[in-house]
Amino acid sequence: MGSGIWSTDVYDAASRYRASTGRSAFAHTDSGARTVHSALDPRAAVRESRDSDEHPQSLPIAVLFDVTGSMGHVPRRLQEKLPQLLGLLLRGGYAKDPQIMFGAIGDATCDRAPLQVGQFESDNRMDDDLGRILLEGGGGGQMTESYELALYFMARHVRTDAWDKRGRRGYLFIIGDELAYSRVKANEVRAVIGGRSTEDIPTRAILDEVRSRWDTYYLLPSDAGYGRDKRVLTFWRDLLGQQALELDDLDAACETIALTVGLGEEAVDLDTGLADLRDAGSDAGATVSKALAHVGAGRVARSALPALGGGTPVERL
Repeated sequence: MGSGIWSTDVYDAASRYRASTGRSAFAHTDSGARTVHSALDPRAAVRESRDSDEHPQSLPIAVLFDVTGSMGHVPRRLQEKLPQLLGLLLRGGYAKDPQIMFGAIGDATCDRAPLQVGQFESDNRMDDDLGRILLEGGGGGQMTESYELALYFMARHVRTDAWDKRGRRGYLFIIGDELAYSRVKANEVRAVIGGRSTEDIPTRAILDEVRSRWDTYYLLPSDAGYGRDKRVLTFWRDLLGQQALELDDLDAACETIALTVGLGEEAVDLDTGLADLRDAGSDAGATVSKALAHVGAGRVARSALPALGGGTPVERL
């Protein structure tokens, strides 16, 4: 739940070990697994970002990505660029005590793993969670995935000290290339997450709940399967405004996330952030600059807001 310190040395040592043994970073998938890893199972689960002596001002950052079809390569790209993400957040001073949670989104109508949710971590255990993700590669093939089920989990099954103690929203990034279903279905909640949900919830209503406690962004890579389909961008822009971001290059996702957090925390302006990217040897500047050019106009102030859409932060399980 956010203890420990990220170490690039530990990450590099693990990478060298995998290379020497012929193993990949995604051991759960490579083992032939067909079900969600127990550590990422959302059933009857609550995820928490908590303060500690090491991290007294914890800042929760959730990164959830579609792993269906053409999006199945996303976690591999994120895993490779974890050091850059943490380096910018920490060395750049964009976030003092970031705690990152990774999760994966599929299709609850047909996938074995429609939702996978890790824990908020500050150290190399976030790399472990990435490795536990089942890269099922399914999906229903109809340009719709269960993003709304992930939103439901974020609204009802996540607790953070940033919000509970300080009234400060966290950051939620969803990386995908399809539409959400129009509503959260009660039967899917019961089957995948558990609890006693009895009523369907419109997707816009559950998103309102999420946005009351999370600065929420949708990242649409143009090189994904439906990345250039204007219906997808129009759908998410209708829900999120300018916080639905187009990415010309998926490889720039980590840098985009880091600079978005830096901007939101008022730790850096866009020009300085782009200079930081150049200093770090990143070639993502053009993509990041284009993606974030209008973010300031669409952001909501990060001070505490009244909850929207009803519901409790964490359902009774």
